[in-house]
Amino acid sequence: MKPNYFSIPYVGWMALFVVTPIVMVFVFALTTPTGEFTLRNFSDMGLFLPVFIRSFRLAFLATVVCIVLGYPVAYLLARETTRVQRILFMLIMLPLWMNFLLRTYAWMSILENTGLLNQLLSFLSLPTVRIINTETAVVIGMVYNFLPFMILPIYSVIVKIDKNLIEAAHDLGANTFSVFRKLIAPLSIPGILSGVTMVFVPAVSAFVITQLLGGGMVFLLGDLIEMQFLGTAHNPNVGSAISIVMMLIVIVFVIVMNKFGSGEEKAVGL
Repeated sequence: MKPNYFSIPYVGWMALFVVTPIVMVFVFALTTPTGEFTLRNFSDMGLFLPVFIRSFRLAFLATVVCIVLGYPVAYLLARETTRVQRILFMLIMLPLWMNFLLRTYAWMSILENTGLLNQLLSFLSLPTVRIINTETAVVIGMVYNFLPFMILPIYSVIVKIDKNLIEAAHDLGANTFSVFRKLIAPLSIPGILSGVTMVFVPAVSAFVITQLLGGGMVFLLGDLIEMQFLGTAHNPNVGSAISIVMMLIVIVFVIVMNKFGSGEEKAVGL
């Protein structure tokens, strides 16, 4: 096999800006500030267990909400005509054309105590609510920013389902609900698993959302790592250890999702 010289720039780029930083993180995690080998950075990880639990709990909750909201949208989108699909795709992708920070700031103006939501409730003579600087606000921010990453994988799977299978099911006497439950839902599981991965992984490591919508009151793993590198607690060694533990947990999660997805594809005969 002849070497592909055109891949050399890409391999060099990946080695310099992907592999090297990861190696540096491992080195920092296994050493002290003076450069001596140690495992204490990992042994003290129990101190941050509540932060780990809160991060994965909120990421899981945001992922579930994205499934509940995203699946019906993807299903209806797949049933529309090509022209309508293009319009809806533009509406779904439109927020992603804006800066992530600006989108989150917009939700601050909506959810704050004197924001648009409470102004609307006051106008309707309804009691106001306090959402900003709470876990609810953080989950709302996660869902808003990551929902398109749930819709698109599910849509891409549903739209590829052979229409002949659906027609055959109807010809055999199955109603719309039975067709969805026994045919469309099982066949769309690989798309759901892809969406879960694409939502859960960034959600569990989010920190801008927590800082703006959580107001420092909701402390997650992203905030903890940033504090170790840039904050007052400055300890890159501990921050690197936390990053590695989180990365390993996420890798295990992705492997499990992929294994489960492969099993589902074989089960439905894909």
